[in-house]
Amino acid sequence: MAKNVIITGSSHGIGAATAIAYAKNGFNVGVNFYKDEAGAEETASKVRELGMKAEIYKADVSECSQCEEMMNKFIADFGKVDVLINNAGGALKMPEGGFDEMPMSYWDSQIRLNLSHAAYCSRVAVADMKKNGTEGRIINISSVHSIVTYVKRKTIPYCAAKGGLNMFTKSLACEVAKDKINVNCVAPGFIMTKLSYRYTKEEMDAFMRKIPVGRLGTVDDITPMILFLGDAEKTRFITGQTFVVDGGQSIDGMLDIMYGRVD
Repeated sequence: MAKNVIITGSSHGIGAATAIAYAKNGFNVGVNFYKDEAGAEETASKVRELGMKAEIYKADVSECSQCEEMMNKFIADFGKVDVLINNAGGALKMPEGGFDEMPMSYWDSQIRLNLSHAAYCSRVAVADMKKNGTEGRIINISSVHSIVTYVKRKTIPYCAAKGGLNMFTKSLACEVAKDKINVNCVAPGFIMTKLSYRYTKEEMDAFMRKIPVGRLGTVDDITPMILFLGDAEKTRFITGQTFVVDGGQSIDGMLDIMYGRVD
């Protein structure tokens, strides 16, 4: 019998690639979007071409009520949740000035999008998994910037939220382990998606210099780990962990911080 996965932020990038990877492995897919409806339709179409069921859910996942409505609709459509992937996130357009000039509304929006949304969705998923006795899997998508930060990018709230997501993973994993629900996290480094093209060539070259393997990542570098963590058979003894997939970027990032090479 096919299993069911819902992926937040799956209209493009890592989320869309993950949806297709799961469909290839026999999962029905819930595709979430907020603004990119065309991308969501394309993702769902590719899932259906692979012979699996796909439904599309519009929701601003930074809002608790919309997360709950989406999750409950998914459960009604598919019957149960086997895998939840909290993938939506990102650094919103950063305001000018330093931290002392940053509006707290920006801080709040970043925390809700990059951290709280995982709690909003996981709460409903855990209740459903426990009700059905599902050996469920929750996978949070964090970031290399949960481990290292770059001052001039002014990503203080983003980094704080992603660091919190790593710890949320550990904490939730402890609570639900007895229910045979495993919770893990993937922290990607710089991954090329359509959003990456907002950077200049000079900026891209600077990013590449920080990656020891000598290239930028692709979605195909990330999806195998996300797919693996959703396999209930292979991951029975793996929970509460954050897996960094970054080509060594976080190693070089630590050196930047230690020796002041921040750019």
